Amino acid sequence: MLRKTAQLFAGFALLMPVILYAQYAQQPQSARSLAAKPAAATGQKKPAAPKMTDAQKIALAMSAGPAESTKNATIIDWPDMPNGQSKQLRAGTNGWVCYATMDEPMCLDKEWQNWAAAWMSKSKPKISGPGIAYMLHGDKGASNTDPYAKGPTKDNQWVVSPPHVMVLFQNPKMLDAYPTDPKNGGPWVMWKGTPYAHLMVPVSLTKGATMSSK
Repeated sequence: MLRKTAQLFAGFALLMPVILYAQYAQQPQSARSLAAKPAAATGQKKPAAPKMTDAQKIALAMSAGPAESTKNATIIDWPDMPNGQSKQLRAGTNGWVCYATMDEPMCLDKEWQNWAAAWMSKSKPKISGPGIAYMLHGDKGASNTDPYAKGPTKDNQWVVSPPHVMVLFQNPKMLDAYPTDPKNGGPWVMWKGTPYAHLMVPVSLTKGATMSSK
């Protein structure tokens, strides 16, 4: 049963890039352009993000995933206030939550919401089934080995990922079927050996992950 399940997810990982890239390409250019292009950390001061209306933030959050998942998702404004309190921009009905961040908009299913809560509290996630999250604008960079790294170092494999899907497995041993090299041309495991290990599935047909270090 485990082998059949692994084969199923392997097929998913191979097919999903084509499907999602097509969906991403069909999104309105205005929504796609709201997200900043990912770039490796340079140490330079980042210019202040332009102010966005709630409607623009909702459009940005929804552009992070496929319409079938985002059209009825709860939309949360990423905390940028001094008190760090998030603001709900729209109530949802399908269990998905999408976050309106200028650099890294994302959409999470229930398993990924549980995972994110555990990561933020530095506790062990309790995964009860497969989990899916979308970041169809990519990200601005993260360590491939350290879940809490805040910038690149000589040995923490800082990775700037292209548009991607993230997959959680209830049984972490299923991740053993995949490499950890983000430049292998396909899915890879991020944060292997930690409670937060997950599968990264690129959905861009032309871009690969880039790595940098100080």
